[in-house]
Amino acid sequence: MPELPDIAVYLEALRPRILDRPLLQIRVAGPSWLRTVEPPLAELRGRPVRGLRRLGKRIAIELEGELFVVLHLMIAGRLHWKPPSAKLPGRRGLGALDFPNGALVVTEAGTRKRATLHLARGGVALAQHDPGGREPLGADRAAVAARGRGGSHTLKRALTDPHLLSGIGNAYSDEILHAARLSPFKQTQRLADDEMQRLYAATRATLIDWTARLRAEAGDDFPERVTAFRPGMAVHGRYREACPVCGAPVQRIAYAENEANYCARCQTEGKLLADRALSRLLRSDWPRTLEELELRKAELRKAAPADREAARAIPRRTSR
Repeated sequence: MPELPDIAVYLEALRPRILDRPLLQIRVAGPSWLRTVEPPLAELRGRPVRGLRRLGKRIAIELEGELFVVLHLMIAGRLHWKPPSAKLPGRRGLGALDFPNGALVVTEAGTRKRATLHLARGGVALAQHDPGGREPLGADRAAVAARGRGGSHTLKRALTDPHLLSGIGNAYSDEILHAARLSPFKQTQRLADDEMQRLYAATRATLIDWTARLRAEAGDDFPERVTAFRPGMAVHGRYREACPVCGAPVQRIAYAENEANYCARCQTEGKLLADRALSRLLRSDWPRTLEELELRKAELRKAAPADREAARAIPRRTSR
């Protein structure tokens, strides 16, 4: 899912291309993409773009007359800048916003179409699309601490909850927690002051650094290689690869449709957090440390054929 650094770079690329230019039309191909009927699409035609902003992980395009186009790319949605009236790309194409100088094409990979297009009239209607989280780069440490300690959350959950902090998702939360040397499942209410300081500093540094990296990668071109898995990341998407700080293998916990990637040596004092897949396989033999995990895997690889099949069921790596 595009997160704060990705959305920031998208907006930087869009401003010189569409600001003050008229929206000629919106083409809708994906039947589930357009989620509103008011205002009607026809009312937006010909209105110039007056502003762009980020609402969490959403992009809001303001048109003259206080009309808004709100794009939420969800997990697999992406933006592409193409020549005027460019043809939509087959099954992946959800639609396009046409301007005199080019087309902003929206695509979504996979079969589960979740990306959305909403239209809004006025600031009150637009505010309904803002989850209300504090801006992590605009809030001071006290404000972030108050949000985090205001309820019982794990750090992973607190960072990715859009009602608490704005624009952070699965990928950058992993990177932030690794930089802060904190467990993803540590409770926010149990954070010491020095740990909160590390979390605050790591959040700012990670988001600023990755925004700069993505900006440099795109240059003057439109950002086309937006992905949650990047070679320069420390732990996200690097299951079983070496931690760049200590060399220990990166660990992963899968839950629901999300996952947490972490380094046990850097973040949990060498202790392994319970992973559902491995816990079901190993049960009472669940290892507590990196050393025990590697020993148990070695034993499984030397076991009978049926046990070796079970060993192969251990997750190998996150798909990129």
